[in-house]
Amino acid sequence: MTDWSERIGATTDGEARVTFDTPAPARQALDGTVVTPLVHLGILEVAGSDAERFLQGQTSAQMSLADGDFAPLTCFCATKGRMLANAQVLRVAPECYWLLMEQSLLEPLKAHLEKFAVFYKTEMRLRDDLAAIGLIGHDAPALLEARLDVEPPHIWHQHQHGDQLVVRHPGPRPRLIALLPIADLEDSWQALTQQATPVGNAVWCLQDIQAGLGWLSASQQDSYLPQMINWEALGGISFKKGCYTGQEVVARAHFRGQVKKRLVRLTLEGNDVPTVGSELLDAEGKRQGEVFAAERDAYDQVELLAVLTTKEVAEPLTVEGVRCQRQRLPYPLERLDPEELATHKG
Repeated sequence: MTDWSERIGATTDGEARVTFDTPAPARQALDGTVVTPLVHLGILEVAGSDAERFLQGQTSAQMSLADGDFAPLTCFCATKGRMLANAQVLRVAPECYWLLMEQSLLEPLKAHLEKFAVFYKTEMRLRDDLAAIGLIGHDAPALLEARLDVEPPHIWHQHQHGDQLVVRHPGPRPRLIALLPIADLEDSWQALTQQATPVGNAVWCLQDIQAGLGWLSASQQDSYLPQMINWEALGGISFKKGCYTGQEVVARAHFRGQVKKRLVRLTLEGNDVPTVGSELLDAEGKRQGEVFAAERDAYDQVELLAVLTTKEVAEPLTVEGVRCQRQRLPYPLERLDPEELATHKG
């Protein structure tokens, strides 16, 4: 994790987490507009005359859809279909793409892709010169336009203005990510905090959970088929494109209905946040899944994403001895083609 957040007064709070002296940060995001340094995210740049062709053979996205407006979700898989990383693809120039993803996976994915990149005219580099700033709140789009002079895009789309690029993610409140040079960080942060309250990035991660959006971390590499984190329901898999690494397994699991685990939302009855990977046990004490992500919400309740078996289980489920309750996902568990999503401006 880079330490650029220290320049704007953030305090490190464990791995890939920062905080401010703001009381009840999750509640602040319910009642107003907040701004947060997204230090857990980073950018892997793929550039060169063969960049699109190279990525087309490695990623679940239909690369022609990444046109500088639509910014599709994608994932990179091993030959057996298990995910090595998931990301959002941003086209920033005719021969240049940014992969927005979890910081801990930047180096591992770069090392994996370099094994294939030698056959293409393409180069990869980590964009450590960029900072990711998150805005949350009903007034966030207007604030972004007023303070950074960037028109707010639609969900899963992007807008570029000079050296700044903005993408929009789904969630219970409007959510925008501004990617900007670290050299411009202090001025942009000062402009935004005139009307937005600084909070730690756990608030952003909580709203990812509430959006049913799971981002893989290094400890979860090579563990899940994309469908196990509902990636096809979020438009993260094109079933209309040609071959890519792991495509045969991913397609077979979809068309034969062989997905035996799914990402679910849960809340715990206690307020101790379980570690990622903690077992979900059924009423008979049998393991039925594991915690994928967990954060404490505005009411001091713990909310989870968990990868859980699709078969019927004996309720209630427990995590580390604490009962949990199922919550609704904000999207249907059915295939959403990115080709359709690209034209949707909602």
